[in-house]
Amino acid sequence: MELHITPQLRQTSAASQTLEDYLACLPLSPEQRQDLAARAGAIGSGDPVVDLHRVLAEASGRDASLVPAAAQASVDARLRLMYPAAQPVAVPAVQAARAVQGAPVPPIGQERGQPRIPVGPPLQRKSMVPRPWGELNPFSRWVEEENRRLERRPSRWRRARKGRAKVVEAAPPVDDEPRYIEDHLDQSEAPDPKGHWQHTGNVRRITLLVLMVLQTSMATYFMSDVLPYHGTKPLEMLVLFLFGLLFLWVSAGFWTAMTGFLVLMRGDDKYLISHEKAGNTEIAPEARTAIVMPICNEDVARVFAGLRATYESLERTGQIRHFDFFILSDSGEADICAAETAAWDRLCRQTGGFGRIFYRHRRRRVKRKSGNLDDFCRRWGAAYRYMVVLDADSVMTGECLTKLTRLMEAHPGAGIIQTAPRAAGRDTLYARIQQFSTRVYGPLFTAGLHYWQLGESHFWGHNAIIRLQPFMKYCALAPLPGKSNLSGPIMSHDFVEASLMRRAGWSVWIAYDLDGSYEEMPPNLLDELSRDRRWCQGNLMNFRLFLARGMHVVHRAVFVTGVMAYVSAPLWGLFLILSTVLLAAHTLIDPQYFTAPRQLFPIWPEWHPEKALALVSATATILFLPKILAVLLFAVKGARGFGGALALFVSMLIELLFSMALAPVRMLFHTRFVLGAFLGWNAGWKSPPRADNETGWGEAVRRHGWHSVLGVAWGALVYWLNPSFIWWLIPIAGSLAVSVPVSVLSSRVTYGRGFRRAGLFKIPEETSPPLELRETARHHEQTPPLPGFVEAVVDPSFNALVCATAHAHPQVPALTQHLREKLVRSALKDGPDALNDKQKNSILEEPGLLSQLHQAVWSGAAEVHPDWHAARQQAVPASAIEAPVLAA
Repeated sequence: MELHITPQLRQTSAASQTLEDYLACLPLSPEQRQDLAARAGAIGSGDPVVDLHRVLAEASGRDASLVPAAAQASVDARLRLMYPAAQPVAVPAVQAARAVQGAPVPPIGQERGQPRIPVGPPLQRKSMVPRPWGELNPFSRWVEEENRRLERRPSRWRRARKGRAKVVEAAPPVDDEPRYIEDHLDQSEAPDPKGHWQHTGNVRRITLLVLMVLQTSMATYFMSDVLPYHGTKPLEMLVLFLFGLLFLWVSAGFWTAMTGFLVLMRGDDKYLISHEKAGNTEIAPEARTAIVMPICNEDVARVFAGLRATYESLERTGQIRHFDFFILSDSGEADICAAETAAWDRLCRQTGGFGRIFYRHRRRRVKRKSGNLDDFCRRWGAAYRYMVVLDADSVMTGECLTKLTRLMEAHPGAGIIQTAPRAAGRDTLYARIQQFSTRVYGPLFTAGLHYWQLGESHFWGHNAIIRLQPFMKYCALAPLPGKSNLSGPIMSHDFVEASLMRRAGWSVWIAYDLDGSYEEMPPNLLDELSRDRRWCQGNLMNFRLFLARGMHVVHRAVFVTGVMAYVSAPLWGLFLILSTVLLAAHTLIDPQYFTAPRQLFPIWPEWHPEKALALVSATATILFLPKILAVLLFAVKGARGFGGALALFVSMLIELLFSMALAPVRMLFHTRFVLGAFLGWNAGWKSPPRADNETGWGEAVRRHGWHSVLGVAWGALVYWLNPSFIWWLIPIAGSLAVSVPVSVLSSRVTYGRGFRRAGLFKIPEETSPPLELRETARHHEQTPPLPGFVEAVVDPSFNALVCATAHAHPQVPALTQHLREKLVRSALKDGPDALNDKQKNSILEEPGLLSQLHQAVWSGAAEVHPDWHAARQQAVPASAIEAPVLAA
């Protein structure tokens, strides 16, 4: 007899298999799986998965009938399976955050009757209000002040009328004049607002200015002798002006490096912030420090690997109790948001960091990174005395972090102390050359900057410690006034925050001698230029504050240097164009020997090749001598970390050629960036890559192809005009002509590692890598693939974690609820790929929606998209571990 399987039996079998698959995804023992399957089958509603959620909800004391989806009621039970040692805390979730500190399991609190794992400490709100910039034009500001002063001055008629007026005791005095409240400068609360170093600093800065002007004057004088008519023609005057401006810019860097070399050779800096030893004294309990890392669509595995290495290093110092960690996410990609939640949970489990490591995801991304930091300050800034800001690729040692805190305690007038991060961790040839150059030449420039700036130094926005009270009071950034392309929210916030901190009387220092501060370089030229485009627009916007009220003269100079870092490119390009035009004019146009009536003697154009050669030699000396001195400095003090003195010298020569080859390419890109900033081209804001990305030939041709064409055409033009001048142009035109292969080959990891095997471009962080960098690399390699949006919907345990860490809205309008239910139906029917990141984040941020979609994906049949079925099959079954038996 043949048995026929009816559709009802087939459906029952499929439902049973789905229940088994779901139970296999939970951390249960075989006995527990059998017990739960039997109890779910006893309900017999026709949907075993829904029945299972009801059983789990009942086991944790929840009523599944009170929520739209039974899966939402089972979140608590699924969390208890994830964290067997966790005990529910009968307090609100925001208070449960401090129930444990340094624990391997989180406290599970309550929020509106639903389980919640606190991802942040209790709020301690404090206002952080930006102050309007006011009138930035000093002349307009002076006119406004004079008008207001005249308005407050009583006229002769008012004085006479006031003298004749009778005193009426019952009537209060009436002032019919409009009152004007002066826009005073910040009244400083700092212990030393003027700064004991001011006299020394003024002398040093005047000396720097004199040296720059003298050197530039001499060079410009020699340049005038090189020109045929010695600068008497209009075109030659313009060439001389551009030459003088560019040489003044180069001279500033030269004298900065020279002073840095002398300071480092002497080995003593009287005004170094860490000169007075802070000692290893115990940090005061009230000196709490928040270590914050703003991130946005970053490589999640790399971010949390570096954060774990930093946390464990700080733990080894025994001072971890004085520090809390905050990951401040502005990520907009749903898969990355889900991965961040999983990585935060994994990090806290591995380090026992629940209650000390917190995670916040902003729903409204306002003012980019500065707005992210402002949001933290308003929520939790009042709970901490200091804040250390890390970049997404930053790694810092515990010794460096504790030293920064002790330095702040020892110098109560310090508002910001900036470290000098050392670049390490990349393998592409381009990045390794940049790591080498910053490691060898960087100390000279940072020491020189400190020598000139003292307590009015730079702030680079990360790897620095900030005193929170004055930062919150004085450093909130108002948008720049106006409607131009350089108006609106400030993009490069660090320079501006440093200037506001100093304006308020708090000093800003560079602790260039502190070890244990690290960062990573862009892996290739194009990625570095993408970052430069944002910095260019930000620095151009900052320059509008050059004449803002109350800024210190040194920070006004910082605004100038920030602009010149990019404006020097179009100035150099214009100088080269005018020089070519000058050559064409003298080649194609007959000289005019008699230019005035009744002129007795002709004016002969003169060429002095020997003077031109001497000027080029002097310019090359100014450009390259700092690099040679840096190599000599390390050769004297020990070059073993760089592979030895010979390898250090050879690496320097190759780096010189490489930097010469890239300089014209950077000039063209930076010129385009400057023009784009003024013309309103969107600079964008995309997080830089945190991996060794290589540049493809197609992308290189698309981005550099016109550079090559320009270099060949330019060289051919000059050769046609005067073949003897082509040798002067080869370093520029030749570099442009080979820009495509240079960009591609320098991005290759194989060449970077090949040079390492040859002993070139080595740095001490490679030859003897510190423990923190080794641990970062190891943690990164050992990080498993992190779950994304699909896993947050499908995986029972991860779904419970995301639901418990999301912040639900208490009440929503009926229309919003209708749109949410429509979104769930659309996601269920069309699959995850049909949703954009905004829709996915709407589901991730709402526990009710996420629970409904989770239940529907496991319970539905025909209406479920095949991609959800595939995701269910790919769900990794949990190990059959012994777990506490759920209460009946």
